[in-house]
Amino acid sequence: MVQTYKHEPFTDFSQETNKTDYLTGLKTVKAYLGQDYDLVIGGERISTEDKIISYNPANKEEVIGRVSKADRELAEKAMKAADEAFTTWKKVKAEVRADVLFKAAAIIRRRKHEFSALLTKEAGKPWNEADADTAEAIDFMEFYARQMLLLKDGVPVQSRPNEDNRYDYIPLGVGIIISPWNFPFAIMAGTTVAAIVTGNTVLLKPASTTPVVAAKFVEVMEEAGLPKGVLNFVPGSGAEVGDYLVDHPRTRFVSFTGSREVGTRIFERASKVNEGQIWLKRVIAEMGGKDTIVVDKEADLELAAQSIVKSAFSFSGQKCSACSRAVIVEDVYDQVLNRAVELTKELTVGNPEDKNNFTGPVIDQNAFKKIIEYIEIGKEEGRLMVGGEGDDSTGYFVKPTIIADLEPKARLMQEEIFGPVVAFSKAKDFDQAIEIANNTDYGLTGAVITSNRTNMEKAREDFHVGNLYFNRGCTGAIVGYQPFGGFNMSGTDSKAGGPDYLVLHMQGKTTSEMY
Repeated sequence: MVQTYKHEPFTDFSQETNKTDYLTGLKTVKAYLGQDYDLVIGGERISTEDKIISYNPANKEEVIGRVSKADRELAEKAMKAADEAFTTWKKVKAEVRADVLFKAAAIIRRRKHEFSALLTKEAGKPWNEADADTAEAIDFMEFYARQMLLLKDGVPVQSRPNEDNRYDYIPLGVGIIISPWNFPFAIMAGTTVAAIVTGNTVLLKPASTTPVVAAKFVEVMEEAGLPKGVLNFVPGSGAEVGDYLVDHPRTRFVSFTGSREVGTRIFERASKVNEGQIWLKRVIAEMGGKDTIVVDKEADLELAAQSIVKSAFSFSGQKCSACSRAVIVEDVYDQVLNRAVELTKELTVGNPEDKNNFTGPVIDQNAFKKIIEYIEIGKEEGRLMVGGEGDDSTGYFVKPTIIADLEPKARLMQEEIFGPVVAFSKAKDFDQAIEIANNTDYGLTGAVITSNRTNMEKAREDFHVGNLYFNRGCTGAIVGYQPFGGFNMSGTDSKAGGPDYLVLHMQGKTTSEMY
């Protein structure tokens, strides 16, 4: 019997020993800043002249590492290596594949603060956000390994007298993993190990802003005993390597997390049957959100303000689940807005290496520019209450920003900003609040703050999101507890960390024997 998994606990940084351990992690990471990292293809390390240079977004002069960049020729070499490795990996027992994940999780658990410190440096994550990212990476490994042990013998189907029927899951083939920069460890590792534990081989193309943590993860998987060619590390540009691999006739599936724009493009390209291709490619996609916290007139208003501020501004709002919109019933609108402004003014913004800073930088110059442009749009569409400024002299810092009194169809209420900006809008009653909450192209997360049970049940039925939370914020899904994925333009609702996720990486095979 597979044990129930309890998720990896978050670190309590109020304890001095934990603080000291994290600072030691930062020292460990500082000692290897600026190193070169190779591609890994079929177990072979390949260095290229062309490098992706990873910078610290809080200190843009600081180089985290230089990662070799794949081109089409190397992508093709990696595809051949993965294709060849699949012939043997698919036959390896599920228990053995799961053991690789358990071992990798144990290695990361021992180096937890080092990995988190690397996330602080490379992604600009404050301590608690980095710690949660690493914990989630461990959770995915443990959870998917256990899920595979549950699925390894298939599922029971009916048999008749003198007939034995079986329904088993078999792997798909070679998968392309295109992972994001905002959860550069958790999502990158989770999507990769889900594909591997189910018997597939993969080509991992991490985000170009956070490739060093991915390189370190590949080293851990090798240390855990993963055979050569099962995991191939091919960072590169989307236009050159990404498109080539998505289009490749030997690609069996694509697992993507990122923007709607790129996700829809991948979905379209993957639907085309290319010469030599003998299957329809499967696409697993998570593509962002425009997430709303709805506040009812019968609600804990302090909880509402706290939930909005934390969900909107943690990790500078750079989460697909972040609270991007607060829709508040008019009876309590001013109270919640004013309290949220007070709380926002207390937040500290600065280098995330300093534990006292609530939030750090946004990821890069492009993100900084886009967020500042959206703030300017917001000033025209609504009322700037707090924030509204940025400073990119040393790193890419944007002050947490609240824009109030927005019309439901305003651009700030409709478009994904992916930064520390939250739009406030007034609803005449709870029904209209749910209507406004549903008026976007997305459907990822949402939250409802209410003490009214009838309204809670109405939202449970009518608020069209993949993850709905009551009387808490709309971020922070835990693996195995709140399977994560959304509707509409938020993706394929693939529910990472849930009971159906691994099945997306396999296909069902029925065998029937007459006696």
